[in-house]
Amino acid sequence: MYDMKKLAGLVKELEDQLVVCMRCGMCQAVCPVFAETGREADVARGKLALLEGLAQEMFQDPEGVNDRLGRCLLCGSCAANCPSGVNVMDIFLKARAILTGYMGLHPLKKAIFRGMLARPEFFDRLMEWGSKLQGIFVKPVDDLLGTSCARFVSPLLDRHFKALAPVPFHKSNGRVNTPSGASGLRVGFFVGCVIDKVFPWVGEAVLRVMEHHGVGVVIPKDWGCCGIPALSSGDSQTFNRLVRHNARRFLSARVDYIVTACATCTSTIRKLWPTLAEDLSAEEWEQVKGIAEKTLDVGQFLVDILHLGGQEKESAREGVGVTYHDPCHLKKSLGIAAQPREVIKANPSAVLREMAEPDRCCGCGGSFNLQHYDISAAIGRRKRDDIARTGCSVVATGCPACMLQISDMLSQAGDRVQVKHFIEIYAESLA
Repeated sequence: MYDMKKLAGLVKELEDQLVVCMRCGMCQAVCPVFAETGREADVARGKLALLEGLAQEMFQDPEGVNDRLGRCLLCGSCAANCPSGVNVMDIFLKARAILTGYMGLHPLKKAIFRGMLARPEFFDRLMEWGSKLQGIFVKPVDDLLGTSCARFVSPLLDRHFKALAPVPFHKSNGRVNTPSGASGLRVGFFVGCVIDKVFPWVGEAVLRVMEHHGVGVVIPKDWGCCGIPALSSGDSQTFNRLVRHNARRFLSARVDYIVTACATCTSTIRKLWPTLAEDLSAEEWEQVKGIAEKTLDVGQFLVDILHLGGQEKESAREGVGVTYHDPCHLKKSLGIAAQPREVIKANPSAVLREMAEPDRCCGCGGSFNLQHYDISAAIGRRKRDDIARTGCSVVATGCPACMLQISDMLSQAGDRVQVKHFIEIYAESLA
């Protein structure tokens, strides 16, 4: 826990950031949670008003404040549409850290974050055992989407979910260190937890695409989580530890760029590592800042650096209908929207058809999905409806968390629509 002097300083810093908010209500118009609940407390403006009295509220009703702050997807819709430029995500994440510093981390979260996530090797081994034992608790439910459901009644698993992969990416690929080819470039590949443990074939598609373009790839040994699950729960200690852990490994890789195929990892490394990591020395901060600046989404790397696409192909009359969902952490946080679409169109057999509101949040929000599944699913069903109306047989996105949420919604609706990462669609076209 924080000592009171540090706590007071953090609250003062937060209050200084809150004065920018004009209470105009623009956030209300775009907040997916507010659209479902209609509660002022669920929109950014309401939460910011709450935080103005954080010092007093924190002592009077810390659980209540924590619950209200937790009813947020951290999708960034409010920040992306704020006319005053309020950095809502930073404010909410700092507020959660302050509350956790005052209340202490919940024992279950402490076990998950500090006992497992902060120890990458142990976390990997634990998930490998989980993969072997999961058949006792789950059963397949949809062959096309590869989703499962719980064998027993469970309030936590009343959904259709993707089971852990039989073999995680880090096991099937080991430590990767390939030389640059025709491109003259080498990249560090930040795989991310969900791709590693649930969607390893997405990681393999990235390797195939890089090899095709003559790009060398380095995957450091024992990389860890980007830290966003811990940070979003207010656990700054685990976040700081993981930032240092990963920074050391990617610094030693000596690469031109770092690429990810996870929208959330990209956003976390680029925007949160250099701004919210604490207790870094001046040298460490410069190193983390350098890593953040050369971290790119894989679609951004292919289009902006390797110049994939750029030429309009003749409109295909026949082919696989593909619609694209914009992950919040790509479009709203980083402004990346055109590049993934260019990657999809680079497959001559893919016919891209836009859904209505492609950048509307799918409702996942990481731990939000676990704590507020009723709201998460209601938001997700809107996305499912937009996908279904396109008539496409494939929906693509650039975020493995979005893939989990969309798979759940489509599976429960009985839709025969595949969920893929956009890099898979391009990789399928390569000889």
